[in-house]
Amino acid sequence: MRKLEILIVLMLAMSVVAAASTMLSGVQTAVSSLCSSLKQMLPVAAMLMIMVAGVIYAAGQIMGAETRARANVWATAALTGALIAILIAVVAPAVLTVINNGTVDC
Repeated sequence: MRKLEILIVLMLAMSVVAAASTMLSGVQTAVSSLCSSLKQMLPVAAMLMIMVAGVIYAAGQIMGAETRARANVWATAALTGALIAILIAVVAPAVLTVINNGTVDC
């Protein structure tokens, strides 16, 4: 009877190890997918934000003083967002590689 219990415990342990390796493979796939998505979408979003900032700034220059000041703030915020997006796109692959033990494939 004792041998049967040991066999059952070993089988359960093997199933847990198999499940953990399957989960780890899924996590690696998800992180690689996230990395490639970031590298594809963030530069495009940054470029659009730069263009929007230019349009807002130009539109604000033909308005009154208060609207011009608000447009300058909005344009600056859009440019700041674009710079942060570019920074994330550059730094994200290295950070995800370190977090995932070098198995990220961007």
